[in-house]
Amino acid sequence: MSSQNIFILGIESSCDDTAASVISNGRILSNVVASQKIHEEFGGVVPELASRAHQQNIVPVVHQALKQANITKSDLSAIAFTRGPGLMGSLLVGTSFAKSIAYGLDIPLVDVNHMQAHILAHFIEEEGFKKPPFPFLAMTISGGHTQIVKVSHYFDMEVIGETIDDAVGEAYDKSGKILGLGYPAGPEIDRRAKLGNPKAFAFTKPKVEGLNFSFSGFKTAVLYFIQREVKKNPNFISENLNDICASIQYTIIGILIDKLKLATKQTGIKHIAIGGGVSANSGIREALKKGEEKFGWTTYVPKFEYTTDNAAMIAIVGYLKYLENDFAEDNVMASARLKI
Repeated sequence: MSSQNIFILGIESSCDDTAASVISNGRILSNVVASQKIHEEFGGVVPELASRAHQQNIVPVVHQALKQANITKSDLSAIAFTRGPGLMGSLLVGTSFAKSIAYGLDIPLVDVNHMQAHILAHFIEEEGFKKPPFPFLAMTISGGHTQIVKVSHYFDMEVIGETIDDAVGEAYDKSGKILGLGYPAGPEIDRRAKLGNPKAFAFTKPKVEGLNFSFSGFKTAVLYFIQREVKKNPNFISENLNDICASIQYTIIGILIDKLKLATKQTGIKHIAIGGGVSANSGIREALKKGEEKFGWTTYVPKFEYTTDNAAMIAIVGYLKYLENDFAEDNVMASARLKI
């Protein structure tokens, strides 16, 4: 199929961001995101509030994406949408809207796996960013997921390691909550970590066999440590906040890098791509760069705006599946626990 004049509208609504993007032949023409600030006061995403906000945001966000791309609905070749995984109420809003607009325009519908999209965001045509060659290892790290995936081709992926409890983003947010930081806590911990001593306080790394992760025990260790120290010194957190953040980040990064080292050893693959919201963390990016020097890795980090939940990554998957005539059925349903 010729890829000439193919316009795909991507819609993302898996969690608390409503996003729409238009892609043409691999290049992003627009990437619009409406974030939901209401969850900050609750210290986490409230599913019911998220789905309501999606209903309010989705029409203006899609309108803005089309306007920025300088096209109309009639120019679209297909609609791509996040089928899962994610919050069911949020997914239903995006799925229903995508099905309706595709039906109304009589164009194909493309369902997208959110986790695959984080990985395939690396294949967006973007100047100054190189694409990983097949096969490569992808580490997807976000508030809800932590996975190591062996990627043999665009849609030939195998999860070889994943979290058995909390995701890495949860480890950041729950640690931040213990310290009295706002939500999401990851960016603030990252910022403060640059100002502190990463070896000021030692936290034990969870012992998990193979390539799987566990962050539940780490979160508990941080809680007990803080409770113990505050009992001795009520001002302990305020007096040591930067060092605590640096030590937390140092331990989390150590856990991730140890698993990547094991994955490269087991597979023999040294091309490593990362994705997901936590991949925006400066400490993790720096650790990967050091891995290139120490372990001979070649690492791939997407453009910052393609790391967090966004519709550009949905659009690129839609484009790749469109080229293969891989379309969804009319009765396709959202799936909160969709697997790669």
